[in-house]
Amino acid sequence: MSPWSPLRERVFRNLWIAVLAGNVGTWMQTVGAQWLVVGEPSAATWVSLVQTVTMLPVLLLALPSGALADAVDRRKLLLAVQIGLFAVAGVLTVLTILDLMPPALLLVFTFLLGVGQALTLPTWQAVIPEVVPRDELPAASALGAVNTNLARSAGPAVAGLLVAQTGSATVFAINALSYGVFALALFLWRRPARRRSHPEHFGPALRAGARYVRYSPVVLRILARVVLFVVPGAVVWGLLPLVAHQELHMGASGYGILLAALGVGAIAGALLMPRIRQRLSPNRLIVLAGIVYGGALVVTALVPNEVAVTAVLVLAGLAWMTLVSRMNATLQLFLPNWVRARGFGVYQVVFAGSQALGALLWGQVAALFGLDTAFLAAAVALLAGTVTIRWWPVREQDGADRSPAIFWAEPHIMLEPHLDEGPILVTVVYQVPDTKAGDFIEAMEAVRGSRQRTGASRWGLFRDGEDPGRYVEVYQVPTWEEHLRQHEGRMTGSDEQAEQRALALADGPPEVTHLLPAHNDD
Repeated sequence: MSPWSPLRERVFRNLWIAVLAGNVGTWMQTVGAQWLVVGEPSAATWVSLVQTVTMLPVLLLALPSGALADAVDRRKLLLAVQIGLFAVAGVLTVLTILDLMPPALLLVFTFLLGVGQALTLPTWQAVIPEVVPRDELPAASALGAVNTNLARSAGPAVAGLLVAQTGSATVFAINALSYGVFALALFLWRRPARRRSHPEHFGPALRAGARYVRYSPVVLRILARVVLFVVPGAVVWGLLPLVAHQELHMGASGYGILLAALGVGAIAGALLMPRIRQRLSPNRLIVLAGIVYGGALVVTALVPNEVAVTAVLVLAGLAWMTLVSRMNATLQLFLPNWVRARGFGVYQVVFAGSQALGALLWGQVAALFGLDTAFLAAAVALLAGTVTIRWWPVREQDGADRSPAIFWAEPHIMLEPHLDEGPILVTVVYQVPDTKAGDFIEAMEAVRGSRQRTGASRWGLFRDGEDPGRYVEVYQVPTWEEHLRQHEGRMTGSDEQAEQRALALADGPPEVTHLLPAHNDD
C-alpha cells in the first residue's frame, strides 16, 4: 500500500492540507515567540517557558476536550475552536506591532493558543478514522507525521527568515491566517448525519475514558514508552534556540535551519515508515530510535559545529518521527470509536506533559550547569529509558477486532431504573466442569479486562463452596446508563471473542442477574 493512498480520499486530503497550514503557522508562532525573548535577561528560563506554556494547556485540557469530542459533533467543535484561535492570534499580532508585548503577556497569549491546540488535537485524531478506511489508518497516521514535520521543516525556516527581516509580528499574523484556512476547510466539509445515542454526561464521560486507559495494558505500555522518550528528547525542542544563539552564533535564520533539519529528517522517516514497519518490530524500533536520538544529543553537546549539529539533527528528526508515529498508529488502531477522542486526550496529556516537564527541567539544568551538561544529561536519561524495553515492551494487537459489537441480550427487568441510578451490581453464573476449571479462570482474566474497560468499577470471580462447579462473576457499574452503554456499543469484536472463549468452557448459557439499589418506597 502506498504511503500516500489516504490522500485519495477528498475529505481527508482537504483537511490534511488545512492542518498542514495550521501546523506551519503554529511552528512559525513558536519561533517568533521564542526569538522575541531570546535577548531577555534569564533567556534560558524564558525560552523554555514558551515551550512549557505551549504544552501546559494540552496537559490540563486534552482529556476533558477528548470527552467533549466524544459527546458532540466533532466538526462543529473543531470549527468553533479555529475561529476562536483566529481571534486570539489576531490580537497577539496587533499588540506585537504596537510594541505592547512584554514576555509575561506573551506567555499568556501563548497559553491561550495552547488551549486551542488542546481542544484541536484529540478531536482531529478522532476524526481521521471517519474519513479514511481502517486498513489505511497506519498510512494516515504516517501522513499526520509527514504533515507535522513538513510544517516543522518549512515553518521554522521561513519564520527564521521573516523574523530576521521583519520581526515576530509577521509570523504571528501568518499563524492567525492559518487558523482561518483550517476553519474554511471545516466549513466546506459536509459531514454525513449520524445517528447519535443519548450523549454522555461530561463527568461520567471523563471517568469512563480514564477507566478505559487504566485497564488497557496496550495503551499503558504505549504511554510509558512515550514518557521515557519524550521527557529527555524535549531538550532539543526546549533549548535549540539557545544552541543556535549562544553556541553556534547562527541568528534567527540559523535557528530556522536547525529546525528545518529536524523536519527534513522526520519527513524522510515518514516516507520510510512502510518499510520500517515491515522490518522492525515496535520494540526494536524503540531501541534504534533511542540510540540514534541519544547519539545526536551527545554530538550537539560536544561538537559545537554548524555542519555537524545540522547533520545529526536530521537523524534526530528521523528517530523522533518514526517512534512517535509508530506509537500513534498503534494507538489509533487499538482504540474503539466510542472512546477514541478520550484515549487520544490521555495520549496528548502524557505527550504534552512530557514535553512541558522536559523543557522546564532541561531549561533549569542549562541555567545552572550550562547547555552542554543539559544535553549530555538528557542523552543519558534517554538511553537509560531505552534499556527498560527489556521489562516494559510494547505489545501490538494488529489482529484485534476493534469494531463495535452488540452481542449481549437486552436486559429484561421488572423495574424501570432511572439512567442515573446506581451503582448496579451484575452477577453472571457459570457451570464449569472440574476438568476445564483452570482454563476457564484464565479465560476470565480477558473478560475482566473487557468489563473494566467498558464500565465496571469493580470486578470479581467467585466459586460456590457448596457447588464447586458453580462460578459467579460479579461486577459493579456506576450507573444504569453506564451498563446500558455496555449493551449498546462499547463492546468490540475482541471483547466478544474473549467472552466466547470463556463461554465455550462452561456448560450451557450463563444466568445473568441485575441488582439495583434498594429504596424504601414509603
